[in-house]
Amino acid sequence: MEIKQQNLMEIFQEEAPEVAKAFGGLIQSISQMPALEPKVKQLIYIAIRASQGETTAVTSHVPMAKKAGATRDELKESILLTTTVCGIKGIASCLIPALETYDNLK
Repeated sequence: MEIKQQNLMEIFQEEAPEVAKAFGGLIQSISQMPALEPKVKQLIYIAIRASQGETTAVTSHVPMAKKAGATRDELKESILLTTTVCGIKGIASCLIPALETYDNLK
């Protein structure tokens, strides 16, 4: 028997579709706010999640950041900035996977 791999959002949508839909609407509303450029929003998100040591969240947003125009140095700097908030945690858990993900994108 093959077990299908699912990501958190797929499980969220299956288990709580109404809540997942509301959550998606919140994300869409925030994403459409005009004051910050999409690249900046992605880098902020990556920095926040890196400060929490959330490698999966960081690496899943790296392609979005790169597509929005973020450079490798901007990605690196956003993760390095987390040192002032949480110490080495973000760098230790997220810097290498984030840069590898960035480098492997076409």
